[in-house]
Formats: sequence, C-alpha cells, structure tokens
Amino acid sequence: MERLQKYMAQCGVGSRRKCEEYIEAGSVKVNGEVVRELGTKIDPETDIVEYQGRVIKQEENKVYILLNKPPKYITTVQDEMDRPKVMDLLTDVQERVFPVGRLDWGTEGLLLLTNDGELAHILTHPSFKVEKEYHALVPGKVDDHQLEQLRTGIMLDDGITHPAKVKRLKTEGKKTWLAISIHEGRNRQVRRMCAAIGHPVIQLKRVRLGGLTGDKLKVGEYKFLTEEEINLLLGKGGYKKEK
Repeated sequence: MERLQKYMAQCGVGSRRKCEEYIEAGSVKVNGEVVRELGTKIDPETDIVEYQGRVIKQEENKVYILLNKPPKYITTVQDEMDRPKVMDLLTDVQERVFPVGRLDWGTEGLLLLTNDGELAHILTHPSFKVEKEYHALVPGKVDDHQLEQLRTGIMLDDGITHPAKVKRLKTEGKKTWLAISIHEGRNRQVRRMCAAIGHPVIQLKRVRLGGLTGDKLKVGEYKFLTEEEINLLLGKGGYKKEK
C-alpha cells in the first residue's frame, strides 16, 4: 500500500505538496470516488486513480530538463489567459513534465522541469535544504547592517525567513548587485526580503540550483540532465531514479 499523494507524484502529476493540494481540492478519484483525505493509501496494482478525469499511471521514462527561463514567461503548465509560459519553450519534449517550484513572471534563470515527483519533493521541501542562489539588482547602496538582516532572517507576512547566505557582488552607479542563497521556496521570497530592507528588486535571476549551474545555457535554452548532473543538482552522490 502507498500514500495517494506519493503515488501521484511518482506518476508525474506534480510534487507531493502540489498533489496534496489537488487531493484537498477534490480533483482526485480512487476507484470512481472523490478522495480528499491526505492519509489515504492505495494499492497501485489494483486501484484506479484519476486526476481531473484522467486515469494516471507511473511514467516509464523519467526526464529532467534544465531551462534558462527568460523574463516575461509564467511558470505554469496551462494558462487561461494564454500568456507565454515556460512549457512553450520545450519544443522537442515528448514526455509530460511540470515545473519544479516557480519563478515569477519577471524573474529569469534556472528552472527544473521533470515528471519525477519524488525528486521535485526533495528540491522544494525546506527540510532537504537544497540551496538556490539568486543575483538581485537593487537600488542604492546596501550597508553591512542590512546584509546582516538578510543573513539572520527577515520577518515577512508569512513568518521569519531562515538564515540566508548574502554578499555584495558589485555596484553599478547607484545600484547594487547582491548574491542571495536560500533553501526555502516561499512565493516571491527574495523580492520580499529585499523590499523589507528598503531595496526593492529591479532585476532578478536564479543562477544556481543545488550544485548545478547553467553557465552554458543561453536565455530560453534548455538541456536534458544526466543522472550525474541530477546528483550534482542535489549536492549529494546517491540519487537513484526509480525503474
């Protein structure tokens, strides 16, 4: 027996956290009945699981795609307003994949897309402490006290942030580039942290996921990752793809 949200993640529906949201919203059926209980267990061999009216099964081929997201693209699979979305950039991907985490409309940089829900869970859950590094251009000069505020934690409307790694990169006239590394995944977190110290973000890009950078990826380009690169992404040497 297996927890429903874990099975859905293994089928490539989304991360475990996202699958829990789908269950609570009433979008999931087991053997024809809507299930909203997160503790529900199923037998993958005999039970029929549907998401939004479609029977789901475990993906045979796991794929891992690193995209250098351009600004002005939204990080969703579908969009009712028909805005440019990151999925539009994946021109030769046959498998059904989903974005891991989210970069907002104006943010550029590294984004992982996959059909491996377990890996997505590892990357997005703060308990695994997978670092994401951002370069943020902000107005004005950021003093040492403000840097220390970011490093020790900023009180936001959804609670205090975990300590971040922060340093000045360079100044451009009356603007400053900061390098900020966090392992949380709150909505617009870096932007809110910088605004809280009086330096709202002008430009933001994500330059590192775990131990993986996309130095050779031009904006809008993507590549398929190897298992070795996935281990580098996680900063550890033992991730095994499920057969």
